[in-house]
Amino acid sequence: MAAEHIRKWQIGDVEVVRIVEVNDHEDPFSMLSEDLSAEMALKHKWLFPNFATPDGRMKLSFQAFVLKSGQDRVMIDTCIGNDREREFDIFSNMHTSFLEDLESVGYPRESITKVLCTHLHFDHVGWNTMKVGGKWVPTFPNARYLFGQKEYDHWMMLKDTGGYHSFEHLEDSIDPVIEAGLVDFIEPNIAVTDEVSLFPTPGHTPGHVSVAIKSKGEEAIITGDMMHHPIQLAEIEARGNFDMDKDQAVKTRKELVGRVEDKDILIIGSHFCDPSSGYVVRDGSGWKLKVSE
Repeated sequence: MAAEHIRKWQIGDVEVVRIVEVNDHEDPFSMLSEDLSAEMALKHKWLFPNFATPDGRMKLSFQAFVLKSGQDRVMIDTCIGNDREREFDIFSNMHTSFLEDLESVGYPRESITKVLCTHLHFDHVGWNTMKVGGKWVPTFPNARYLFGQKEYDHWMMLKDTGGYHSFEHLEDSIDPVIEAGLVDFIEPNIAVTDEVSLFPTPGHTPGHVSVAIKSKGEEAIITGDMMHHPIQLAEIEARGNFDMDKDQAVKTRKELVGRVEDKDILIIGSHFCDPSSGYVVRDGSGWKLKVSE
């Protein structure tokens, strides 16, 4: 992905940089939720042009974030990764400039001290590893990888019981960093740095967490997949097709809105297309994302 898609935010002393792997992917809103449609999206004029096409298709990006907080350099999720076979052709055998983009903004892979996966879906763990000489090795050799204990246990249960459609990402993106001794299994409420902490946002997956940044009176939240698209603010009751516990996911999104609406807390959406961020404000009987530029 070309470097022109890189975006930076400054939250107090914390620098946040977005690295995009797949930009502006289009799909019908019904893919996200059976409760959503193009006609419904067209009612929400604020979605255009950033988050929807003129004919009412949703736009999503697949991206990661790297943070500079004190002496730490923290990756938040690691996208899909190169050279992998995935269930969907669009995500298979990718060859992107992800690592080059990271280095171009001052975060070479050797500088990363922590890698936090909000959850363990394939599009959030891929660059945990890279292929070297036909073998999967940790991409960030000097980092501690932080995996939620509850999240990891759930995926192991799914693998043992055949309760999910695809597990290739566990074998190429999770197992190698565990075998390398680089993983710390964590609880959902921990401080990653003095300015960056986690809080539980279950529903999409049981152990899903989101990231809170607080520095010098400024605040931001990186959502992870607690929310995939801003329309989920406007249509807050819509049940997401990708959520393992659909009712809990709706409840979690409502709790987030209660936490941030009409407050000066920047929301950075892990799948939100450019500008990927904004503030949650009231919009009639629902809410909308007031984008930040």
